[in-house]
Amino acid sequence: MKKIVCFHLFNDYSGSPQVLRTVIDGLLEKGYHIDLVTSRGGVLDELKGKENLQLIQYNYKFVRNAAIRALLYTWVQIRTFFIALSYIFKKNTVIYINTILPIGAAFGGFIAGKKIVYHYHENAKAKSTAYRILAKFMQLIASDIICVSQYQRSFLRRKKRVHIVPNALQKKFTLKLKPDTDRAFEEKRVLMLGSLKSYKGTEEFITIARRMNRYNFELVINDSQENIDKYLKARNITPTRNITIHPRQDDVAPFYNRASLVLNLTNKRFAIETFGLTALEAMAAGLPVIVPTVGGIAEMVEDGENGYKIDSTDCAEIERCIENILCNKDIFVNLSNNALEKSRMYFPELLIDNIANIL
Repeated sequence: MKKIVCFHLFNDYSGSPQVLRTVIDGLLEKGYHIDLVTSRGGVLDELKGKENLQLIQYNYKFVRNAAIRALLYTWVQIRTFFIALSYIFKKNTVIYINTILPIGAAFGGFIAGKKIVYHYHENAKAKSTAYRILAKFMQLIASDIICVSQYQRSFLRRKKRVHIVPNALQKKFTLKLKPDTDRAFEEKRVLMLGSLKSYKGTEEFITIARRMNRYNFELVINDSQENIDKYLKARNITPTRNITIHPRQDDVAPFYNRASLVLNLTNKRFAIETFGLTALEAMAAGLPVIVPTVGGIAEMVEDGENGYKIDSTDCAEIERCIENILCNKDIFVNLSNNALEKSRMYFPELLIDNIANIL
């Protein structure tokens, strides 16, 4: 049985560590021995104490100062380079890189002569020059690359040993979801989960909430309350009474269980969702979704079937669509049922079996 050494740079509660948590749980059940190297303070901390798992952690956090951020990133790459290199004399070991950011670990594993498997969650072409350089490095060094959607895979020049494996949800999470079409329709509550990055649509969501004051809106932001307050103050944004903004949450299932509809307002001109885990979470809760018109997230939605695809900058059309969904029960029920059915195509067992075969 192979030993899997997983590297993930920043352990928080966003999509990529959530998916890694699902993968590691499944691989442990299959009998693999896993070493996990990551930072402290996120969803991967929940793996502590698991049988056949060794957790190696360091202190790392996102800082807004670019110079300090670069220094922290460099320090982590040096440290993980030597950790990966330390496996040079250990046979049957695979280096599993989650996201393209752990370049130090990938390089150390390559020098150690190990198989390097990347789980590629980003779309480097839509990001910065640094990301595009990391993506080129990945295509040169990786034994195998796992993409999360056909859209994401289409931007890679490399053709061989590139696999498409859609993400999935943890069983532990889906068991907390309580799909109830009647309740959801009566709630009239619109939910979005995102970050403070300007292209994620926070300001557009607040604008829509202000205009649609007959409905309730909830926004869960993957950041601290302090940073949220600074963000709103800097932009002179005062949320209206019908919107509640929450900081980073350990468990988002309760938000889906009291929602009626979930939005993703990522601006495709600045970033494109390669998958869209929040959309899948919403559908697993039996909730219709409104998502951008392109990207891996758009592959999950069929217009008028389980949700709608609308340009996130077209607030007027999004408002019209929200109104149509929340005022017509027949439409809502049809969307809700189809969303729940669609979510069943993303079983975690399929994700884990595919990745185990690649490893």
